[in-house]
Amino acid sequence: MKIAILAAMDKELDLLLNLIPEREEIIIGEHKYYVGHLRNHTVIAGKCGIGKVNSALNTYMMIQSLHPDLVINSGVAGGVDGSLGIGSVLIADGIAYHDVWCGPGTEYGAADGYPQILTPDSDVIATAERLFKADDNVKFGLICSGDKFISKKEEVDKIKASFPAALAVDMESASIAQTCIKCGVSFAIVRVMSDTPGAAENVSQYVNFWSEAPHKTFDCVARLLNSLN
Repeated sequence: MKIAILAAMDKELDLLLNLIPEREEIIIGEHKYYVGHLRNHTVIAGKCGIGKVNSALNTYMMIQSLHPDLVINSGVAGGVDGSLGIGSVLIADGIAYHDVWCGPGTEYGAADGYPQILTPDSDVIATAERLFKADDNVKFGLICSGDKFISKKEEVDKIKASFPAALAVDMESASIAQTCIKCGVSFAIVRVMSDTPGAAENVSQYVNFWSEAPHKTFDCVARLLNSLN
């Protein structure tokens, strides 16, 4: 299987590159991708950029150029539920936009022509559930995306009012999911909690996370890849 792993930022990508120590570089336009092998998979790692537009455009370009069978979006997110502390891993079983509304007669959070909840590949989720069922550090649930770094309690409260089941927030998962659905490519979202939006020390949590980054949490991506057929 050919699997693409996309991260928003260089510092996220640097952690993911540990998965493929023997790799080659491929340049497509202004973008650099790293290609290697893990078990029987060809693995492509690259940066999609921060935010919905960057991530959608770069995901689309990567799909059209490199034709992966599966896209995994990995990186960091903010935990908005007490069950997820810093360093916990969320494998999304649903993704939604927390900042999209297309007007009267439409469902809040649903992009035009798409359901409110975008669903990752069921086989990947089933594999992950079997693999991590005994790991209290790994949770499954809803992640919500929007074009804003969420840091205030009132922002979290607003998101939770529309999506009570939300466990985390980020800025790329939903746009990557929508792009993959548009292109007919399977996808999965695996995020590590870097901070807890709404906490008094939220911003410092995020900054400090990178100096104390728990690299082992990114190992769950490698474990998942090793378990996929």
